[in-house]
Amino acid sequence: METTAARLTPETALPEIRRAAERLAPYIRRTPTIYSHSLSEQTGLDVWLKLENLQRTGAFKIRGALNKVLGLPREQLERGLVAASAGNHAQGVALAAKLVGVRATIVMPVATPIVKVHGTERYGAKVVLAGENYDAAQKVASQLARESGATLIHPFDDEAVLIGQGTAGLELVEDLEGLDAVVVPIGGGGLISGMALAIKARSPSTRVIGVQASGASPTVQAFLTGKPARVESPTTIADGIRVGVTGTITLDVIRRCVDDCITVEEDEIVDAVVQAMEKSKVVAEAAGVAGVAAILAHKVKGAKRVATVICGGNIDLNQIARILENGLERAGRTHHVRVRVADTPGQLAKLVSIVAQNQCNIVDVQHLRAGWQVPLGQVDIDVVVETRRADAGGLLDNALRAAGFEIRP
Repeated sequence: METTAARLTPETALPEIRRAAERLAPYIRRTPTIYSHSLSEQTGLDVWLKLENLQRTGAFKIRGALNKVLGLPREQLERGLVAASAGNHAQGVALAAKLVGVRATIVMPVATPIVKVHGTERYGAKVVLAGENYDAAQKVASQLARESGATLIHPFDDEAVLIGQGTAGLELVEDLEGLDAVVVPIGGGGLISGMALAIKARSPSTRVIGVQASGASPTVQAFLTGKPARVESPTTIADGIRVGVTGTITLDVIRRCVDDCITVEEDEIVDAVVQAMEKSKVVAEAAGVAGVAAILAHKVKGAKRVATVICGGNIDLNQIARILENGLERAGRTHHVRVRVADTPGQLAKLVSIVAQNQCNIVDVQHLRAGWQVPLGQVDIDVVVETRRADAGGLLDNALRAAGFEIRP
């Protein structure tokens, strides 16, 4: 008996993806694909960005969730919908349920960003916070579906879902011809599976490259070893792709239709969030820029004309602040230094003078004199400065040492 996974080929899937595109058209946005001058100049490639962060609900997930829901019989819909998600699939299912007029219960990991929880509730869904990660939340959702008789809408390992996600790939190849490679973030693999089917059907020579965070990369491991993989405690700032298991349907499609799978590090993801925001004026969540991270890190080989999907933009404002602080520090745009001085008048003025001489601007300053870590008669001064160039922090440290200040770790 032929399995669902084996049945999905570029040739058989393309008509289904086209029908899904027609079905979804009244409800979703055909997102733009833009040329990124800044990323192209920086990498020496021609780089395009498919802006799914501008999609309804802020991510591509509405495509697959709604395609699945619109295909369910009414009597099944009336029993309700259940889903597990770190956020974007949750909002997709919640909106889909609202559009067809049924109830939805969404199980989300306890550490889900509040912006995604509120976004899901805004569409009328009931949110249950349970589990440390997506995999744990999925177990709870499966149990709720069994107990209530509701339909479980899987975020990736479902044919109708990945066919819906494939509409993003169809739009991309309709908008751009002659692409050497398309780089796609991978969580469970629904997006890359659907997009790969569409891309390979329309442009077989275009390479499809998947990207996962190194701390949550079961699909990359499975792709390289040929065996299903599991990461027991997936770890990454990119909560949207923090998945520890591979799908069955998606992994089969990935093995047959995806050309390569690679990983990116946390610092590379942080850098991509900052650069997308500052240089391309694109606000994206960490998972959404995994492809950008791979391109910036020069991990996409043998390609000149490259596109990637900014797959989500639902980033918590507090996380933006932390990411920007981290990214600016790593890029040398800000610098933190702690010095220990005698607790006598004039020391702070002397320090500020050296900072000014080195053309740095003080952002924050704190005196630390209480507690056992600071000896009596001395004080630690913490200073955060903005710099004019990447090496200015090191030059400031050297100037402070030359002036007799003790630099503390």
